[in-house]
Amino acid sequence: MLLHIIVFIVTFCIMEFMAWFSHKYIMHGFLWNLHADHHKKDHDSWFERNDAFFIFYAVVSVGFFLLWQNDILEIGLAIGLGIFAYGLAYFTVHDIFIHQRFKLFRNANNRYAKAVRRAHKMHHKHIGKEDGECFGMLVVPFKYFKK
Repeated sequence: MLLHIIVFIVTFCIMEFMAWFSHKYIMHGFLWNLHADHHKKDHDSWFERNDAFFIFYAVVSVGFFLLWQNDILEIGLAIGLGIFAYGLAYFTVHDIFIHQRFKLFRNANNRYAKAVRRAHKMHHKHIGKEDGECFGMLVVPFKYFKK
């Protein structure tokens, strides 16, 4: 049981790196055409082409659940849950808290909340593919904690 908890926590933490890596090198790289509408709205829909990225990680998460369910990988459930938990945290912070796709957490005003908003605002000041910064989500550079 302890191993599964450790694997869950490590998976969750690795997902921050995966989010940073895929955001910097895939979303702002060869799949920019899917991500561009997140930086510059070119549609009237609530959905964005950028939303397709969550499907990839959902499929990976479900894949680990299936590996566990079919007795192929004992820690598959812990990995799948770690990926799912990170996805839920990412959705909560990015889509709900920062972009207010649902009108929740508007009054969150602690140091961490302000730093996350500042870092993401700096990321979105670049509407093009190049010259981006702050590609992660939950781990925020210290400079954004300053007033």
